[in-house]
Amino acid sequence: MTYEEWEGQVHERVRAEPVWGFAGYRKALFLYDLTWQDCDKLMNDRRGRAVAEQLVRCCGSIGANIEEGHGRGYGKQRNWFLTVAIGSARETKGWYWRARQLLPADVVDHRWHSPTR
Repeated sequence: MTYEEWEGQVHERVRAEPVWGFAGYRKALFLYDLTWQDCDKLMNDRRGRAVAEQLVRCCGSIGANIEEGHGRGYGKQRNWFLTVAIGSARETKGWYWRARQLLPADVVDHRWHSPTR
């Protein structure tokens, strides 16, 4: 599924939220949906289960922290949550690297790049 196809399927209530205007948030939600699919493959291998659990947590944290930060308005708290979201994005990249033994190389490469590519 392409980013454009995915965006067309997002529920109108999600798209109506003010945070939807932030492109980083939309990409975080798209990445989470891709991660969910990837975890199906990882769960087929005993070694991949721990990786899948970590991926779901850190990838989900990206969007969750953007949501929470956006809800704080502007200032130090908002910036702190966005900083945490960036940290979670970096952690997600690390877990995708660790998953490279169980996921196709093109999938890992795609996850390391912008979801709109």
